[in-house]
Amino acid sequence: MDSKDGGASLRALLAAMGFDSLVGVVAALNDGLIVLDPALNVVSMNPAAEALFGRGARDMTGMPVCRLFGELACPRDVLEETLRSGQPVVDYQTTIELGDGRRGHVLMRSAPLRARDGSELGVALLLGDVTEVTDLRKLVTGRDHYGRLVGRDPRMRELYTLITDVAGSEATVLIRGESGTGKELVARAVHDASGRAGGPFVQVNCSALSEQLLESELFGHVRGAYTGAVGDRRGRFAEADGGTIFLDEIGDVSPVVQVKLLRVLQERVIERVGDNKPQPVDVRIVSATNRDLEALLATGRLREDFYYRIRVVSLVVPPLRERREDIPLLAAHILERIARRENLAAPPAVSESALAVLMGHGWPGNVRELENALEHALVLARGAPLAAHHLPPELRDATRSAGQARKVPAHTEQERELLARVLRETGWHRTRAAQRLGIDRSTLWRKVREYGLQPGNE
Repeated sequence: MDSKDGGASLRALLAAMGFDSLVGVVAALNDGLIVLDPALNVVSMNPAAEALFGRGARDMTGMPVCRLFGELACPRDVLEETLRSGQPVVDYQTTIELGDGRRGHVLMRSAPLRARDGSELGVALLLGDVTEVTDLRKLVTGRDHYGRLVGRDPRMRELYTLITDVAGSEATVLIRGESGTGKELVARAVHDASGRAGGPFVQVNCSALSEQLLESELFGHVRGAYTGAVGDRRGRFAEADGGTIFLDEIGDVSPVVQVKLLRVLQERVIERVGDNKPQPVDVRIVSATNRDLEALLATGRLREDFYYRIRVVSLVVPPLRERREDIPLLAAHILERIARRENLAAPPAVSESALAVLMGHGWPGNVRELENALEHALVLARGAPLAAHHLPPELRDATRSAGQARKVPAHTEQERELLARVLRETGWHRTRAAQRLGIDRSTLWRKVREYGLQPGNE
């Protein structure tokens, strides 16, 4: 039976079942009802569904469901599973384009329609508009969270607002911040809040590959393009078509690759390595770096045209040391996640002594370092509340040194002895010494010169 015959049979059956009466009931509840045939084409719908999509039933009858919802938000997998298993699917949330042109959220429930002999007739969809509820939930929970980002610091709240603003556009985004601050989470948040949320999110670490391998990874290659290219290969841009590609460590990309990426940014086409046939791609580019791009620009390692293309919109993730008020919140969130992963009955408590160490540390590794420190403590605590002595020794030493540095008078022999001891203990690694002392590297360097300190002559 072809799709047209199936649709006609289904309409006849629905009429016999009093479908018009059912439609009236559902319309009164302000929920949309759509009936699909086994090929997932629209057979009928109620007035509430017409209002939801802003189109008449006559215009949409016979339309494939993915054309109705849009390819990126199409619930095809859910509907096929309903047909295959015969089981309803409830409370599946997806996005659609509402009748007024806005992106909206609908809560979908599907139920199979079968004839008395058990043969498939199609699927019924019940759609509830939950746009206002979803937006309100984002507004309320956004005070402390946004997606997988956690923090209530004013700069984090400002970041949440910027993510929401930029997500609705197709602008190229550059995320800046130190290592370990959560730049990937920001990129995912931009993707998940965008109209491309139903498409792929593809991540590429640009610093992990050589120039040739990075080109192949990004754009793909044809057989024989270089030694070892034994077959054709799709690139990550092709895999991200219809979605978002996240280029991490974009500051490490060579000028050669910058030129090729520039063409993608300008023309939205790629060429596989060893091929000269342009291939169009529908991809949003989000990149991130912890490098000083302006310094790279000044030295010529970063092309000026590429620099301005990747930073149409810049999002800055603040380091953890500049939002210390978020440390207790982050610690609780991380411990909850670890407890779920380890199947613990509940996350452990954090003692005041441990919290004091966490609050006093400089966190050069940012949130990633905090996660590692808490996991270390969780292993040693063995179910007991986390105490200061459960934390990694470098945290305790750093906090102790920073506390001593605050108590020692400046420009005194006591300060000279403290600097000398910390430099000696860190092997004259100035970054680590500055972190332990709770000062920046330039201040440490100025004090080293003031006291005439040198390795082996402290």
